[in-house]
Amino acid sequence: MSGAGKGKGKGGRGKGGKSTTSSAKAGLQFPVGRIGRYLKQGKYATRMGAGAPVYLAAVLEYLCAEILELAGNAARDNKKSRIVPRHLTLAIKNDEELNKLLGGVTIASGGVLPNIHAVLLPKKSASSSKSKGLSASQDY
Repeated sequence: MSGAGKGKGKGGRGKGGKSTTSSAKAGLQFPVGRIGRYLKQGKYATRMGAGAPVYLAAVLEYLCAEILELAGNAARDNKKSRIVPRHLTLAIKNDEELNKLLGGVTIASGGVLPNIHAVLLPKKSASSSKSKGLSASQDY
């Protein structure tokens, strides 16, 4: 019997310490290990570096934080405390870079940006002292 320690595995890791996740090591909320597993199972490449899932998790976390911040602002503008798909759509379409990234994406129950073409708006009369019987298009 080896005198390294009693118990199952983890020899030389210290006494009773919990294992630290790769997400915690990187200071991220997104699951680095799960993203790494998906990258391996997806056969995107024959080999994968150790930093690839960390980088991808950081990018995804940043994008989520950016979208959620803008959607939260849109919800607050509409005097709501919950973010609904409409707020996500408003956040993405009003941001130039996010609109370029997610231009071809359709969000269910998102709606469209409020927009009325200038041609469809009623014309403002230049002077109200003109004859009221004839409109501008009927003047010869």
